[in-house]
Amino acid sequence: MSVQMELSRIIISEINDQQVVYLKEVEGDRTFPILIGLFEATSIDRRVKHHASPRPLTHDLLVAAVELLGGELQDVIISEIKEHTYYALIRVVREGEVIEIDARPSDAIAVAVTCEPNLPIYVSEEVLENVLG
Repeated sequence: MSVQMELSRIIISEINDQQVVYLKEVEGDRTFPILIGLFEATSIDRRVKHHASPRPLTHDLLVAAVELLGGELQDVIISEIKEHTYYALIRVVREGEVIEIDARPSDAIAVAVTCEPNLPIYVSEEVLENVLG
């Protein structure tokens, strides 16, 4: 089972390499932090603040490619944790079939906020229990 989350906070530190995004449960109180890279944090932050880029960035390119190839981005899910590493899926519907694309959570979240409207973000209950106890 997966829990719908929403982006609640982004912390970008120029002093160290500790960028953090916080996801908050849509229908609950749990908050889930994820450490991410500076590029992904900046990309997510630009999207949330509606800052346009003069040329497509990597996440814009992925969204455009999926759409041009006849797919429809459905949602993203942070699906599991293995050896302290999170795994995510970007789910695409094409010709009635759901295709799951393996992704880093930071890239999946960046894709979710690149889409208009934003894609739903889910975290598996197993991941939440593992991280939050």
